[in-house]
Amino acid sequence: MANTPRTSTSRKPRTAARAASRPSTRTAVEPEPQEETSAAEAQEIEATDGYVTALLCGEELRVIPPGQWRQSQQRLLNMGQIDAFAEAVIHPDDIDLYFELDPTNEEIGEFVADAAQQAGESLGKSRGPAPSSRRTRRR
Repeated sequence: MANTPRTSTSRKPRTAARAASRPSTRTAVEPEPQEETSAAEAQEIEATDGYVTALLCGEELRVIPPGQWRQSQQRLLNMGQIDAFAEAVIHPDDIDLYFELDPTNEEIGEFVADAAQQAGESLGKSRGPAPSSRRTRRR
């Protein structure tokens, strides 16, 4: 009986369809290609002490590139504490102009998008959680 093959196992056989539907977790994840800034753009950003220039209500303000925002700064923006957020990311010499402009929420959104574009970054869009792939309820 030592050479008797097993007829029953606790493991289900893998089929080609199942293997294709569940990719291996061992594969390396390739990073998304990102736009590279040119040497001239890198020098310009360095010359401006790490700030980029973005338009707010038609005025140019220096702002920290969105990719360098601290999580605490991002939370301020997400919680609607726009003035505290602005004080944290706008250049200290430009903050008085920000308060003079007194922008709307839409203008702040455009300002943030422009800052990301000027820095060569993509903020992306959050789509929220994906809906269930099941079409009918289990019984």
